[in-house]
Amino acid sequence: MRHGILLIDKPAGITSHDVVQKIRKLLGERDIGHLGTLDPAATGLLVLFVGKKALKVLELFQGAEKEYEAEILFGKVSTTYDRDGVIEESPKKAGWEEPSEAVLLKILREKFTGLINQRPPAHSALHLHGRRAYELMHENPDAIIDMPMRPVTISAIQLISYGYPHAKLRVACSSGTYIRSIAHDLGGFLRCGAYLEGLRRTRVGAWSLSDANTIEVAAWGQVIPLKEILSVFPRYDLSEEEWKDIEHGRSIAIDLTEEPLIAWFENLPVAIMERDERGAHPRKVF
Repeated sequence: MRHGILLIDKPAGITSHDVVQKIRKLLGERDIGHLGTLDPAATGLLVLFVGKKALKVLELFQGAEKEYEAEILFGKVSTTYDRDGVIEESPKKAGWEEPSEAVLLKILREKFTGLINQRPPAHSALHLHGRRAYELMHENPDAIIDMPMRPVTISAIQLISYGYPHAKLRVACSSGTYIRSIAHDLGGFLRCGAYLEGLRRTRVGAWSLSDANTIEVAAWGQVIPLKEILSVFPRYDLSEEEWKDIEHGRSIAIDLTEEPLIAWFENLPVAIMERDERGAHPRKVF
């Protein structure tokens, strides 16, 4: 049994937690977590961290950039900003015209590129007043919940195809970005309303959907080992004496200039190191 990551192509209609539960049963391993939730209607790459040692390093990848292919429908709005909500026609003001491709590209470039402020959907798992926002909405569907704006980074946004009322985008963005909000806000800028009709995640950090497997064929042999996924971080090879110190939670006298630093012993990753007054301290030992 190895600890590491498993790349799964999540189907539509189930939650990310459902995927974790299925893989737990399939592999006979309880210690499994995932990197970045996908809504039930969304499909695509779900990165699972398998085994206790793998869960200890999940935090190192929390900020990984993600890439999506998003299908947007103009002319209608949704209470959840996607097809799972209550959908209504969006009224058009007098003189409104269907936006051209040039206009759409201009809005994408000027309003949805780089560091932007985004308001997440009220139907989301974010905490508000100590509760999940979607729980507050379920209790009072008519309530107006003012979700606070937050900064996100859109490193690239590309128009794959367009023919009103349909558009397909490719979006590379920071962790925590809501593609549903991009669809909703885009409809607002174009004065016609819009919602997210479909979403497929194609990349998380350096991992691609093309390397993922379906749930049905997932197996231990597909788990990418820790030593491979941690090879991208700064490395320090321990002497035997230093490894004994690490095992007992003691700091070692080295000049730690980069964080996170991964300590290795006999060609295996053994700890995440952090700087302290004595040099480097093992924050997590595998």
